[in-house]
Amino acid sequence: MKAPARTILLICLVCAAALAAAGQRDDDAVISKFIASQESYENGHEAKDYRTVLRGDLNHDGVPDAAVLYTLEGANGTNNYVRHLAVFLRTNGTLVPTAHAVVGGKNYRAIVMKAIQDNAILCDTTDYASNDPTCCPTIKGSTRYLLDGDKLKELPAK
Repeated sequence: MKAPARTILLICLVCAAALAAAGQRDDDAVISKFIASQESYENGHEAKDYRTVLRGDLNHDGVPDAAVLYTLEGANGTNNYVRHLAVFLRTNGTLVPTAHAVVGGKNYRAIVMKAIQDNAILCDTTDYASNDPTCCPTIKGSTRYLLDGDKLKELPAK
């Protein structure tokens, strides 16, 4: 490859990386704004170290959307925490909040997002046995969530 062609290729790669970074910042701003509104609504605060974002197609349009698992703590002055799953669909290049649901939390279950596959959000769960302390659920499992209109539908893992 000749030097001018290499230079043009390098410039294109740098520009593409800069555009991707700008898109990521825009996505993060949409997600953070949504979670801030949930903090206000539930009178709690996000445990920021426990936010997970996965990208993949969730509505069969071939465009990467976002699934966000986040934790709200201290609602109304309690020591409770609740895990929420929110779906953001990409519309005209911008993420739009579409659906959210409570999917875990203290005395409910632990949950971790693993992947987006076949338009489903795949999660590992740990449920409480009858004698488990509130800190430590022990029953391992898995589940998946599908977007059904503007709702999240939980289904057994395949």
